[in-house]
Amino acid sequence: MRRRLVHLDLKGAAPRAPYLEQVLPLFRALGATGLLLEYEDTFPYTGPLEPLRAPHAYSPAELRAVLSRARAQGLDVVPLVQSFGHMEFVLKHREFAHLREVPALPNALNPHKEESLALVKAMIDQVMALHEGLEWFHIGCDEVYYLGEGEESKQWLQQPDNTPEKLCLAHIKAVASCVASSYPRVTPIVWDDMLRGMSEETLADSGVPQLVQPMIWDYAADLDVEGKVQLIEKYRRCGFSKVWFASAFKGATGVNQSLTLIGHHLKNHLEWLEVASRTPPDVLEGIALTGWQRYDHFSVLCELLPVAIPSLAVCLQALKNGGYSEKVKENVEKLLGMSNLEIDTYMSTSLGTFPGSNILTLVTQVSFYLKSSVDELLKRNRYVTGWFSPYHRKRKIIHPIIMHLFQPDAVSLLSKWNAVVQDLQAAMEQVFHQCAIEEWMEENVHPSLQKLQQVVDDLDEAIKAQN
Repeated sequence: MRRRLVHLDLKGAAPRAPYLEQVLPLFRALGATGLLLEYEDTFPYTGPLEPLRAPHAYSPAELRAVLSRARAQGLDVVPLVQSFGHMEFVLKHREFAHLREVPALPNALNPHKEESLALVKAMIDQVMALHEGLEWFHIGCDEVYYLGEGEESKQWLQQPDNTPEKLCLAHIKAVASCVASSYPRVTPIVWDDMLRGMSEETLADSGVPQLVQPMIWDYAADLDVEGKVQLIEKYRRCGFSKVWFASAFKGATGVNQSLTLIGHHLKNHLEWLEVASRTPPDVLEGIALTGWQRYDHFSVLCELLPVAIPSLAVCLQALKNGGYSEKVKENVEKLLGMSNLEIDTYMSTSLGTFPGSNILTLVTQVSFYLKSSVDELLKRNRYVTGWFSPYHRKRKIIHPIIMHLFQPDAVSLLSKWNAVVQDLQAAMEQVFHQCAIEEWMEENVHPSLQKLQQVVDDLDEAIKAQN
């Protein structure tokens, strides 16, 4: 697979621009040949599209610096702009809510309105204007849930020969045609999940295969290799000249996952290598290693980018070397400055020298030990469960002897975790904006730390009441 794109999902915990510039040489050294940049609300949209811009969106100057760094590293850039499904970041805004397929749901665009296509074209034009010399542009089009359930669609579907498949293909064709007419040298890419189940005849008759390259995605550790080979043959018969694959190096094993299980993702890549070995070389354009940061615009964060860099490293090196071996493992360890790369467990003593490795070390500590150590004290320490229960705490009742049996433990545990969290906060500030740090902390740290803080506070109150 000569083209290996690292997907950066910027719709959550988007790294600061200087951090991106820092990691690009590492991506290149690991075997990446390009980037798939899914901007969502971090692109500096202007004019009527300004509402789409998040407060922490990149500035044009920041993006130019990142793109120039990518070029200097010899990395191709493929922007990704959703144009049909997963449009929450657009359709959640009052200004664009009238373009929803189903009025109550902000996920899918209404394909019948001319204004929908004009909106997509305006977004694509602004993104294109900031990128030079593009060969490909990803127009999304995955998971177009509830398509056909809007009023206009229902009416359209009542006409003879009209089907949800044709409705889907008509919009994809319209968007791809916009790209083809304005940017004849740029080839649109689409996610393939909406196309997979369609008949060969439907696909061939739509004219879509001549306009786009499908990106076949599957993030499982045990994907159906035979099924994928047959799907590629089907796409070829329909008229698609090239296909892409999409694997995952993170963000595909749990919606609120905080640590990356490398073994799962490595298996996924080894399976894709097997599919590639059975695909004609002139048909396979390349592979995108996806790194999802949220399952959708409204879901919580999954693994942060620095936490998943070892997984990315293993997966890129496996693709580059056609498999995984002790020699590949040693090469990864050398490039990351790590000594004990664990594939099949979450790394518990993971120090490295790659950018953001301190975040991995601290996140690992928090994920492994914070909740368990607090639970150990609050749920399994008999002095707490027996003599300082919620009943006692509410009434500020405490036996003086009992107090001495666990107060020092509670205070010491709290100060230990406060110090770790302070270090993590400082490390994260180098890489992320405050909004991402707050969100991660509220999801992964505060629930346990606040319980511990509350017990220490209640102890102090109870002691004061005794005195």
